[in-house]
Amino acid sequence: MRTADRYVRSLRELELVLYVDGERVADPTTHPRVRPAINAVAATYALAHDPRHRELATAHSDLVRAPVNRFTHLFTQPQDLVRKLELQRVLGRLTGTCFQRCVGMDGINALFVATWEAGGDAHARFVAWLEQVQRSDDVINGAMTDPKGDRSKRPGEQPEQYLRVVERRPEGVVLRGAKIHQTGAANAHQILVMPGMAMRPGEEDFAIAAALPVDAPGVTMVLGRQPSDERKGGPDAGNARYSGQEVVVLFDDVFVPWERVFLDGQLGPCATLLETFAGYHRASYGGCKPGNLDVLIGAASLLTRLHGVERASHVRDKLVEMAHLTETVHGLGLGASSKSTQHGSGVWQVDPVLANVCKHNVTRLPYEIVRLAEDLAGGLMATMPSLADLRHPVIGEALRTVVGSDERALALRLVESMSYGAGSVPLRIECMHGAGSPQAQRIVLERAVDWEAKVRAARRLAGLPPREGEPIEDRRVDAEIDDAGQ
Repeated sequence: MRTADRYVRSLRELELVLYVDGERVADPTTHPRVRPAINAVAATYALAHDPRHRELATAHSDLVRAPVNRFTHLFTQPQDLVRKLELQRVLGRLTGTCFQRCVGMDGINALFVATWEAGGDAHARFVAWLEQVQRSDDVINGAMTDPKGDRSKRPGEQPEQYLRVVERRPEGVVLRGAKIHQTGAANAHQILVMPGMAMRPGEEDFAIAAALPVDAPGVTMVLGRQPSDERKGGPDAGNARYSGQEVVVLFDDVFVPWERVFLDGQLGPCATLLETFAGYHRASYGGCKPGNLDVLIGAASLLTRLHGVERASHVRDKLVEMAHLTETVHGLGLGASSKSTQHGSGVWQVDPVLANVCKHNVTRLPYEIVRLAEDLAGGLMATMPSLADLRHPVIGEALRTVVGSDERALALRLVESMSYGAGSVPLRIECMHGAGSPQAQRIVLERAVDWEAKVRAARRLAGLPPREGEPIEDRRVDAEIDDAGQ
């Protein structure tokens, strides 16, 4: 398994085509807007070699018969799903941001299921590729989201808005299009492209799942902007060491050999891939987001102490509420993982209802936690001068009287960053739209919930007679209770 140092060095060996603010970046590992994201991924490697966390951050792989980083591991037992969330919470607390390997991990497991259902040699090709990934300990960028353009139109009506196969050759396929919101793509080793929606007959060219190097000819990456991201690497960053990043990935007739093509036009398995991935990734938010929220709660608590109000009852109520909401999200993720079922391929899958309930709450509860953090921090988090001003030889002493200690200033910057600065992208925007927007969770819940079972329970307790063909098992229990003691 790679170390953090070997990971960073491996990125320098790539011939990545990356643009930041209109300029080509020769070495992403030294760029101030990219390096904090690299640091966050490096933490996933560091934990795998840390005696305190090694058991959580690694797992034994039956494929390569050796320990592997958990982010390349298959969920071969129910406990793997729980440990994934526990690891994500540790990393979320350690970095205070997105550590960028979860989409790849969830994508690997979803594609294992989908290729097994596809039959033929698709599964064998995927397993051979996954063995290589585990041995090299690669970071996999899971690329699912297409631009989509006009949402009222299907892919065939606007093909330029979707990644697609434009040519099939005896040696492989040629891809054209783009993927957006690509978390961690600029510091990954490989891109795992997957369809972003269920395709219909006639849309087979858009139903493609394949893997390619991030520096494959024809791949261009453009770093996305984040609020206050020009502060990264500086004293006013808020998060002094770590950050996330998102990229637009352009595919200009990129060739992928057949051994790296896992699904091509198989609509059924592609639908399975989408459904399985959605469950895994929506449950994942019960791990990473609570870890990030632990940091925000800690910063808010620190500020109440520095403000001298930590004993006020309303302050304690707000901090307790923040903790309560955080543990609610974590508990839902753990619930979805604990109520897992085994797929025929051998991989374990989360409970789809609880996974969607988890993500649905993630679209709401962190916003309330951020609101409470802003309340406790006070308005200075939005109006405080730069740390450079506070440390200035002429004006610094006077400003320090106004602002207070470095400890207070840095804590305010952290809350600012996580509330509406660069750190708000993984904590707030991603909470809303990552792994599907709230509408996606509503649709799944509407389909997955056993509404009839709930109606039957209500009819029975109200004393209404059973409907024709309705199961009467519970009514037999009622009859037994009624007869007891007669």
